[in-house]
This record gives sequence, C-alpha cells and structure tokens, in this order.
Amino acid sequence: MVDASYKFRFYPTPEQENLLLRTIGCVRLIYNKALAVRTQAWYEHLGRVSYKQTSAMLTSWKKQEDLDFLTEVSSVPLQQGLRHLQTAFTNFFSGRAKYPNFKKKRNGGSPEFTKSAFKWKDGQVYLAKCAEPLPIRWSRQLPPGSVPTTITVRLSQSGRWSVSLRVNDTRDLRLKPRLKQVGIDLGITSLLTTSDGKSFANPKNLNKLHKKLRLAQKSLSRKTKGSNNYKKARLKVARIQAKIKDSRLDYTHKLTYVANPTAPLQLIRENQTIVVEDLAVKNMVKNHKLARAISDCNWGELVRQLDYKAEWYGRELIKIGRYFPSSKRCSSCGHIVEKLPLNIREWDCPECGSYHDRDIIASINILAAGLPVSAPVAHGGDPQDRAGKSLGATVRPVGVCVAFRRKACAKHIGNKSRQAGAMKQKAPNSDARESRPVS
Repeated sequence: MVDASYKFRFYPTPEQENLLLRTIGCVRLIYNKALAVRTQAWYEHLGRVSYKQTSAMLTSWKKQEDLDFLTEVSSVPLQQGLRHLQTAFTNFFSGRAKYPNFKKKRNGGSPEFTKSAFKWKDGQVYLAKCAEPLPIRWSRQLPPGSVPTTITVRLSQSGRWSVSLRVNDTRDLRLKPRLKQVGIDLGITSLLTTSDGKSFANPKNLNKLHKKLRLAQKSLSRKTKGSNNYKKARLKVARIQAKIKDSRLDYTHKLTYVANPTAPLQLIRENQTIVVEDLAVKNMVKNHKLARAISDCNWGELVRQLDYKAEWYGRELIKIGRYFPSSKRCSSCGHIVEKLPLNIREWDCPECGSYHDRDIIASINILAAGLPVSAPVAHGGDPQDRAGKSLGATVRPVGVCVAFRRKACAKHIGNKSRQAGAMKQKAPNSDARESRPVS
C-alpha cells in the first residue's frame, strides 16, 4: 500500500470561487498572525509559542468583532494552516529549512481539507459549507476502492484552480523483476546519459518561450504597482511561466515512468537498479553563468520522481556521493586525471590510452560505484553500511559496455582532426599517450 496524490483541474462556479477565495484569505491571515506572534515572542523574551497556544489564540480571534468573518469558512483549513506553520518551525530548528516567511496574496494559496471538512459521495467531492460538488475534470480514474483522506485545493499564480486528492492505493504496483542495471549521468547538453551508451537530449523548455517571457516581464516592469494593468501583466507572466513548468514536468514524467508500456524513455520500467549522483543543485545554481541552464534541466525533480517511483514499482535507486570523480576516472585502469574542464568532452587516458566520452564514462563509473551498494540489499542488509566504503574504492568495471567503447575507439582512431594534448598530463612511462581535447 502506498500513499499517492492525484491532481486534477477544476473550474468552480462563482459561488464556489467566492467561498474558496475567502477561505484562502482567512488561512493566509491566521498563518501570518500566528507567525507574527511567534516571531515577536522570540525577539522580546526568547520564548517559543507552541501549536497548542496558537490554536487557543485562533479561538479567541474568532470572537473578536473585526475578525468575525473567520466563522464564515470551514475551521479545518485554519487549523491545518497552524499545523503547517508548526511544521515550518520544526524544519527551521532542525536546520532543514530557512525561517518561515509571511504568505502573500499574489502567490495564491492551498487550503487543506481533512475528512471532517469534505464529503466523498458517488465519486464527487463536496467541501464544507458548499452545497454543490466541485466540477472536477477527471483526466484519469482513482484506484479502485480508494477513498480520499485529504483534499488540497490550490490557486496558482496564473489563476488556475486545481485539487489534489490523497488516497491509499492498496494495489500491488511492483513490476516484474529485470536483470538490467543502469548508471545515469545528468548533464546540460544531454539531459542524461546512460551507461549503455544512450543519450537523451535536453528539451530546453525555457529557451522555447524565453523571448516571449522576456517581453512580458519587460512590460510588467513598466506598469505601476497595484494598478489593474499591473495585475494583468503579472498574470500574463505567470501563465507563461506555468506553461514552461508544465512542459518540464510532462517530459520528466515520460522519461521516468508512464502507465503505457509501449511509451519510450522509461527508466523505471526498463531497469531494475538505477544509480545516480546525489547532486547539490542549490549549490550548483550559484554559478551565474550556468544557473539558468541548470534550473531548466529539472535535475532535482527527475531524481525525486525516480526515488518514489522506484519504491512504488519495486525498483532500486542508489545515490552515490556528489564528490565522486566519475568523469575523471578511467574505467579500464582506474587512473584519475588531475583536471578536466567542462569544455573537454572527450579524452584519452594517459596510463592505458583508452578513449573516453566524458558523459558515457561518467555514467559507467557511476554504475560501477553503485553496484557494491546494491549487493547487501539483495540479502536484506543496510546499503548504508557499505556505501561509504564502496564509493571511495577504485572503480574498475569489467565487461560494462565493452562493445560500445570499442566502437567509440575505432571511431576515434579514424578521426585525425582532433588536436593533441588534452590536459598536458604525461604518464609515468614514456609510451603512454596524452589526454586529448575536443577541437
């Protein structure tokens, strides 16, 4: 049994939209008031205000004359907003997140309704204080026999309404085991390269709409803040950004797994073990020259989808250390070159003379580093016990993509236009060749 959320678009009636907008506004108000109280208590006497105290404050706020409109909406989303604030502070004090911020109206909102605040009847959703069901566009069916346990209604910055239904899926989704294992190297020019020599192009969704987005943002910057024209221009920018986001998410889902078995590019369906690098994307985007390109690749979402889909469908996802020299290590002899700039896409090993494509050799080394980690899992052991040791060992995969490397070497020998001297690194013996850069 797995917990899954199914997201759908819906188009509320004017009465429903009015109620949901008031609910979002009340949730935002309570969240901000509770955050202000907790922040003030900390600055004045270093005191902490618990969720139980903010819940008692909510009861007193409802009794105030200027806040009597809080009783016109369901009380469950208000309580859930306080719980989310408590979770935000827990993550902050644990070092997993920054200090909570105040909610803003322009960012929309997402009130959460638990079982006591909605009714599931005849396949329709009835929210509290709403007589009519939500007009949901059912793009797909919920799992048979499943009943929603939590419903989250969201208003995005682009003005789109969506509802997320959380259900307990009792089906056994595990796929038939396979023997195939693959290592994945994430990149910018090629979104990912596998250890069997396959390379998938980066769709670059931002570049397709970058000019349109830039003109819309320029028009927004010339509007007076708070005016109606400013709101219209902001909505136009938000819709373009939503289209870019939807394109990224759609391609990522198709790349990882979809229900159609005939669809191409399915990493989860085709492989039993998948090995990836644990990349620190937040640190990598600090490079202002590559920040936009890295953000457009959607690496974090790709690994996140591989993680939970591998758990659902009975696959194994292994993450190796981010400092593992996957691109610099020769898979034949284990030699590690000292430097390998990003502009060098192909190189020759100065020890054994083997030719390597930067992305392919990285995926091969990633797979070889992850295989020792997957060994104890098959016997019921903990992969963390050997993860630290295996990743630091010399990587010498045997028989991995030998045919592909031989084909690449033959192609390399016939290409005489490549310049000599990749990294000016000489081997200890005089017969070894130097690394070669790509011209």
